[in-house]
Amino acid sequence: MRGVLTGFTVIWTVTLAGYLIGRIGLLGPDGTTVLARLAFFVAAPALLFTTLARSSLAEVFTPALAAFVLSTVLVAAVYLALARWVWHRPAGEATVGALSASYVNAANLGLPVAAYVLGDPSFVAPVLLFQVLLASPLALGVLDATATGQRPSVRRLALLPARNPIMLGCAAGLAVTVTGLPLPEPVMRPFELVGSAAVPLALLALGMSLRGSRPLDRGPEAGERYTAVGLKVLVQPALAYLIGRFTLGLTGPALLAAVVTSALPTAQNVFVYATRYQRAESLARDTVVLSTLAAAVTLVAIAAWLG
Repeated sequence: MRGVLTGFTVIWTVTLAGYLIGRIGLLGPDGTTVLARLAFFVAAPALLFTTLARSSLAEVFTPALAAFVLSTVLVAAVYLALARWVWHRPAGEATVGALSASYVNAANLGLPVAAYVLGDPSFVAPVLLFQVLLASPLALGVLDATATGQRPSVRRLALLPARNPIMLGCAAGLAVTVTGLPLPEPVMRPFELVGSAAVPLALLALGMSLRGSRPLDRGPEAGERYTAVGLKVLVQPALAYLIGRFTLGLTGPALLAAVVTSALPTAQNVFVYATRYQRAESLARDTVVLSTLAAAVTLVAIAAWLG
């Protein structure tokens, strides 16, 4: 229990530092973007490469991933049903809402949580793989089709993961694991050094992004916003627990990993996608902020209960 609380104390303290940095404008108007891009394009891929290169396939593709994937699919399906039959939203807005309710922040917050709470960054690697390889291309395909009125090409969707630096880092690490290629220490050390910056950079960027947010303002999307947040921080981890515990028979660290990764807040990428295609932008932005704040409580509660 003390280790869990220590881990979350570290995470939220650094996030608070990021918020204060953004509040006083220490890094200028583009500071958040620069830190986030540095973490996303450089540090996080290096961290995932070194983590996966020293792991086995059995440590990466676990039953915990199955519980996460099933809970994600079920929550997304629930939101899509509500968007279709209750709110009567078009496909683009419904897709952004489904992502807001189910697409977790596996990079900016998942990596720190896996490192400090679960004790191993490799727990979040398969989650990133699932989201980058399957969830993102599928959602972007729908958004692209709604924006252009044309069906997206298979080639374009297949190349989406190849343009993602986190995916490339994961792929390189898995290639080392599968082939058993021994990499000398002078080759690994630069990646380890750069990768060690991923967690603090991600947390600082996350904290800075919270500045100026007003997610509680009333509006036409208030009901959808709170539904997405509830599905994300409460229903998805609850489903992961039920599936993992009673269907897959998970216990201990595996069950904790499945529930904690499912309880991660909405990824900032959802807002990026919404902005790119101009679909439900305020819904995505507010869900990211509210779920991130709510996760500060729910993640600690889950880790204290199962940890």
